[in-house]
Amino acid sequence: MRISLFAVGRLKAGPEKELASRYIDRFAKAGPAVGLELAKQIEIAESRAANAETRKREEAAGLEKSLPEGAVLILLDERGKSLDSEAFAELIGRYRDGGKRDMMLAIGGADGLDPELRSRADAVLNLGSMTWPHQLVRILIAEQLYRAVTILAGHPYHRA
Repeated sequence: MRISLFAVGRLKAGPEKELASRYIDRFAKAGPAVGLELAKQIEIAESRAANAETRKREEAAGLEKSLPEGAVLILLDERGKSLDSEAFAELIGRYRDGGKRDMMLAIGGADGLDPELRSRADAVLNLGSMTWPHQLVRILIAEQLYRAVTILAGHPYHRA
C-alpha cells in the first residue's frame, strides 16, 4: 500500500525538517518488507482567505486534488480518536490487508479541518489531547509510521 503525507504549510529547513526526514527515510527503507511504501509528501501553502471557514474549504480543496482515487483518508486532528502505536499499526495493516492501494495521512492548517472533509474521512485521529505545532506533528506522524512498520514486521524497535 502506498502511503502519502499531506500537510497544509511548509516545513522550513532546520532541525524539525531533518528529524521528520530521518523517520520518513527509515519508513521508506523498512516499509516495502511489510507491503508499505512512501508514495509522496505534499505540502500546500496556507490559505490567505479572510475568514477561517473559507481557509478550511480552500485547504480541503487542495487535499482533495492530491488524493488518489479510492484512497483511505486519515485526518490528524486534536478532536480525533486517540490510538496507541500498536492500534495505529493494526489500522494500517487492516487497510493494507483489505486490498487498499493508497492511504493519505493529512495534517490540516492552523484553523483546523473542513467539516465536509472530516465527514468524508475514513478515520480522524489525534496524537494526544494537547495541541501540537504542525512542525512537531510532522515529526510525530513520521516516527509513528516507522514504528508501525516495525510493529508489523515484529522488529524490536517498539517495546510495549
